[in-house]
Amino acid sequence: MGMSAAASHIPLVDVSSLVQGGVADEAAALIDRACRDHGFFYATGHGVDPGLEQRLEAESRKFFALHEEQKLELEMRRGGAAWRGYFPVGAELTSGEPDQKEGLYFGAELAASDPRVAAGTPLHGPNLFPEEPGLREAVLATIDAMTTLGHALMEGVALALGLDRSWFRDRYTRDPLVLFRIFHYPPLPAGSPAWSVGEHTDYGLLTMLRQDDAGGLQVETRSGWIDAPPIPGSYVCNIGDMLDLMTRGRYRSTPHRVRNASTRSRLSFPFFFDPEFDVRMQPLPLPAPAARSASPRRWDGADVHAFDGTYGDYLLGKVSKVFPALRNDVL
Repeated sequence: MGMSAAASHIPLVDVSSLVQGGVADEAAALIDRACRDHGFFYATGHGVDPGLEQRLEAESRKFFALHEEQKLELEMRRGGAAWRGYFPVGAELTSGEPDQKEGLYFGAELAASDPRVAAGTPLHGPNLFPEEPGLREAVLATIDAMTTLGHALMEGVALALGLDRSWFRDRYTRDPLVLFRIFHYPPLPAGSPAWSVGEHTDYGLLTMLRQDDAGGLQVETRSGWIDAPPIPGSYVCNIGDMLDLMTRGRYRSTPHRVRNASTRSRLSFPFFFDPEFDVRMQPLPLPAPAARSASPRRWDGADVHAFDGTYGDYLLGKVSKVFPALRNDVL
């Protein structure tokens, strides 16, 4: 197990000890250093079936190759408050600017009888899938596998912070809010100054991203922006705003962006492992030397540490800006 200066200098961490439930002191130490220095790391030894990954990618490419009217049969307005389905290029905003990508939004598959769905809780409900079962089967299997991985990685984060291994599961993620996306990025026109997705941070605890071999992800570091190229067999992991808040800035939610400068399409598969919707966000019981109160100015001028409320409160505030046309469906 170890950390390498992978291309772009983002650390590479073998997390197999966490996945297998063994002694994970070394992995935890590497995760702690990566989260303090970068807010990003590559996770290897994650245990996700490569065959499932390949099947998901193949089914995704089949979907995005459909005619626009076929894809719009799953458009997000049909998902209502569950915030699921398809959106076309330019429909999602980052910092008020249209993204140059199209995508599918998924989450935990919940029946109408689930109490949260029955109560109309935003971002909870059934997914929208094509009639052919291939994509549905691959997506639901991926959500299960990535939820398991998310629990394991958050055990590593807990150990890294000197907490009990089950600290997050016991208090914040017993039934985590999981959100899964499949994004398709057309190539940008040659010489275009535009970004496929502009500078942003993620909202929750931990993001786990698989990307195809097209590249294009960039991460902001103390010395400037660097590439985070795909490394076979790995997931790019980064912390979100809520872990920044909970650690009082020990771990920063690091800005990142995407430019598909290749001459072909790019696929990415981000999985967001976040706190339960109704849980109130509070700082962790960290010893004083482990917490850093001073926070650099964020890309959006916001102060994450000033937030007071539940994770659902925070997330809904973001949703209304990402898809303003769907605001009334979700809020």
